[in-house]
Amino acid sequence: MLVKTFGSAVYGIQAITITVEVNIASGTKYFIVGLPDVAVKESYFRIESALKNCGFRMPRQQVVVNMAPADIKKEGSSYDLTIATGVLAASGQIEPETLDKFIIMGELSLDGSLQPIKGALPIAIQARKDGFKGFILPKQNAREAAIVNDLEVYGVESIKDVVGFFNGTSELKPEIVNTREEFYDSLCNYDSDFSEVKGQENIKRALEIAAAGGHNVILIGPPGAGKTMLARRLPSILPPLSLYESLETTKIHSVAGKLAAADALVTIRPFRSPHHTISDVALVGGGSNPAPGEISLAHNGVLFLDELPEFKRSALEVMRQPLEERRVTISRAKFTVDYPSSFMLVASMNPCPCGYYNHPEKECICPPGMVQKYLSKISGPLLDRIDLHVEVTPVNFNELSSDRAAEKSELIRERVIRAREIQVERFGNRPDLHANAQMSPQMVRDLCKINAAGQTLLKKAMEKLGLSARAYDRILKVSRTIADLSGSEEIKLEHLAEAIHFRSLDREGWAG
Repeated sequence: MLVKTFGSAVYGIQAITITVEVNIASGTKYFIVGLPDVAVKESYFRIESALKNCGFRMPRQQVVVNMAPADIKKEGSSYDLTIATGVLAASGQIEPETLDKFIIMGELSLDGSLQPIKGALPIAIQARKDGFKGFILPKQNAREAAIVNDLEVYGVESIKDVVGFFNGTSELKPEIVNTREEFYDSLCNYDSDFSEVKGQENIKRALEIAAAGGHNVILIGPPGAGKTMLARRLPSILPPLSLYESLETTKIHSVAGKLAAADALVTIRPFRSPHHTISDVALVGGGSNPAPGEISLAHNGVLFLDELPEFKRSALEVMRQPLEERRVTISRAKFTVDYPSSFMLVASMNPCPCGYYNHPEKECICPPGMVQKYLSKISGPLLDRIDLHVEVTPVNFNELSSDRAAEKSELIRERVIRAREIQVERFGNRPDLHANAQMSPQMVRDLCKINAAGQTLLKKAMEKLGLSARAYDRILKVSRTIADLSGSEEIKLEHLAEAIHFRSLDREGWAG
């Protein structure tokens, strides 16, 4: 008897429906074809044990499983339940009439219980698009898939539940998630706040400018000055995620298997902080079955690289193109996968190996030339892609012990949102542009015009600091953002001066 069940394969953040055909005929062997990997081939042993331990039987006949389309590589253990259901239906243990209305996915344990799968959200979106009635998957992934409307999502704990459901001997309740309610209830629900940071008003100002224009930032300062603490609070002043951004971010985290069972949606902007020993592939994504890297997991959020010079140079260099294009393309012999990676880069570093170069009180003990050697670990092209270079100085005792209340993230976020609204209006005819940091060089020339006094100031700064053409564009972009924060239509001299101030690493004092 021939039976068809349906599963799904995830490539990038898109899914492709896979037809699993099971045919039982005379013979004794088990065959699985259709370009399965080792994990799919091993499913026979998991399925056999699961069926026996749940009181079902594995047919002692020839079982041929075909996974179509046969030219797409099938990877992972999430097809166990799809194949097992097909085997049970082909051997007469399940009524097959309604099987073609459901996508069925899940990894089987030997006792018949189910383990979670990756990519439940893109699979659910594709299932609805292909006209399936429902999606049967492990209980742990049910909330994640249930945010897709017009699709019945059934979370099951064991293969017994699936057999009972198709045979009509037991009922399954569909998982219900009110997507909009879930989204708005936990929007901007951050654990940390800028009001907890004492002093550092100039750094808060720099991060406010960065958030308003989507600019990349590097914080330079001695150990214990508060660089990491300030960076961790940056997502709390960014504009809230839109529902579209939330769904897009959730898809990436779903594919990577990073969503907890209790989560249906990612409702706050991601903050990713990889260790400096990270490999190139883990940072940008890749592998034989390309998985999203840290830069994609930080999509619509913040990627924080602590102690930037300690990262491998090769890892930092492969990040240069995604920083410009806001997506990463991973190519393999037979296919290419695109992952979005529109993130804000926030980096921090000590000014020198000992950490006390330019410190107001402590003396640097590094030998001559060491500061320049330390800074040269970061390539010029990468530094040019960072708009704001900010010096972080230690907070003195009086500021630390002060009872004066600091400004809350909520108030800063309101100013950032107003500045972003100005930018959305400015780029109204370009839906792919959302912030000043994304402007092309031609747009910078058109939208960041400065008067004669501004031209003179910028010319002197360029000559003195030896800035590149890209740095020139960065200063104009940051000036435009500062003007937006102040509600000014034109870039004034003070806006330009403040933007030039935030190019610390270009100053002569840092040239060592």
